[in-house]
Amino acid sequence: MSQLKRLQRRRLRRVFRVRNKLRRVSNRPRLSVFRSNKHIYAQVIDDSQGRTLAAASTVEPAIREMVGGYGGNVKAAAVVGKVIAERALAAGITKVVFDRGPYKYHGRVAALADAARDAGLDIGPKKAPEAEPAEEKPKKKGEKATSGKGEKAGKKG
Repeated sequence: MSQLKRLQRRRLRRVFRVRNKLRRVSNRPRLSVFRSNKHIYAQVIDDSQGRTLAAASTVEPAIREMVGGYGGNVKAAAVVGKVIAERALAAGITKVVFDRGPYKYHGRVAALADAARDAGLDIGPKKAPEAEPAEEKPKKKGEKATSGKGEKAGKKG
């Protein structure tokens, strides 16, 4: 099997794994995200009826004007998140479940979710970043401590 085909299969498995988990644990409409290099798209979908209830993307002229042209950055994702939340609230939807698809909850995808949450859409609690350990690991036996000046600082030659 070619590497491209293997990567596509892995991506599809990720999509189905995330989506099926959402369907098992929730009966809310889902806020689905798709991102390309130049744009980001979001839609609120009711799976029981198979209908899109609200949608927003950086392709729309009004949103493109607010973003400033390029729709492939975090700023654009935040604008789309705010707009999709406003449209969903106008349609009478207050609670949704966030469908990240095959993407990590990071960067543009996280910015869109956070902006939608801040605009009043209930998509669950915000994920807190993991705390880094405060203490450093002890040095291994035989390692020398560095003074910061470099190894040849004390030598004359």
